[in-house]
Amino acid sequence: MSHPMCLMAAVQLVGHGGFDQLRYSETIPVPNPADGEVLIRVAAAGVNNVDVNTRIGWYASEVTGDTEMVTRSGYAPAVAGWSGTALTFPRIQGADVCGHIVRVGSHVSRDRLGERVVVQSCLRSLADGDVTPWLGSDRDGGFAQFVTAPALDTYRVDSVLSNAELAAIPCAFSTAENLIARAQVSAGETVLVTGASGNVGLAAVQLAGRRGARVVAVAAPAKFRALGDLGADSCIARDDDLSVRLGPDSVDVVIDVVGGPRWHQLLDVLKRRGRYAVSGAIAGPMVQLDLRKLYLKDLTFLGCTTQDARVFPDLIGYLERGEIRPVVSRQYPLRDIVAAQEDFLSKKNVGKVVLIPPRSVGVEEA
Repeated sequence: MSHPMCLMAAVQLVGHGGFDQLRYSETIPVPNPADGEVLIRVAAAGVNNVDVNTRIGWYASEVTGDTEMVTRSGYAPAVAGWSGTALTFPRIQGADVCGHIVRVGSHVSRDRLGERVVVQSCLRSLADGDVTPWLGSDRDGGFAQFVTAPALDTYRVDSVLSNAELAAIPCAFSTAENLIARAQVSAGETVLVTGASGNVGLAAVQLAGRRGARVVAVAAPAKFRALGDLGADSCIARDDDLSVRLGPDSVDVVIDVVGGPRWHQLLDVLKRRGRYAVSGAIAGPMVQLDLRKLYLKDLTFLGCTTQDARVFPDLIGYLERGEIRPVVSRQYPLRDIVAAQEDFLSKKNVGKVVLIPPRSVGVEEA
């Protein structure tokens, strides 16, 4: 139950569909932290594909097109949570949270009050068997002035980076690190990153390079310079034929978030015993697979959503040692979430779109 008269600004998703399903309000009750939880005053929250995909119902099994196609159709399925179950509305989205702990629940040390923190989007402490909930999807997230999170998934961070930069870390970088760790990327290997100018792609370029791999980035030519600055060894236009540009059997690992009609080229360029790791399908989820390529080349396919235990602690270490550099393209006030998502969907910029909640709108200090 909320503290009396303690209200906050937040954006609630009230159903699947268009931007009209996003409702900004300044009269949402501030949640209280339960046993083992903390209450965080949100300083910044990043925008991700999952926010848009959930809003438009892209995760529904009957959806076969890309985000743009589903948006144009206006289709709003009843069951479209990414876990395969119906989402509970209203839902405050936002998988990325940077902020400060302002209240603690029982069994959490009061020494944590005031900590500057980021939250692990994949809430491993709440895992139930093989099912792990995600912040902003399975429970309310960071598109608000305050959010509760399990203390075990809330990490103190010591960094000179801005709040907006730290908010660019949790979802994208942990997804990328999980892909790279699961694919066992090692020094000297060639790694192809699709969608390299997107948030997960930008992180994957840095994280693969950090391990000593040679990184080939696939993106729009206008983004090549930025990708080179972040460590890509070479860049290929997303419309180019990969087999022609790279040659067959030339890549050890593919990190994919794109899918779509050109997917078959990824198998052409993978070496024998190559590894393919995927965590997205922004160009469309339906692909054509020639099973002969899979088994005759002894390929390994890895679907990556639930994150391994070391992923987030390792990321915090990389961050605090200055080994990774999040990129922020633009910041918007929380109330301008529609403009922020439109900017995000335009794919014109390199880097994270970040929402900044108001400092105070009828909110008592928690």
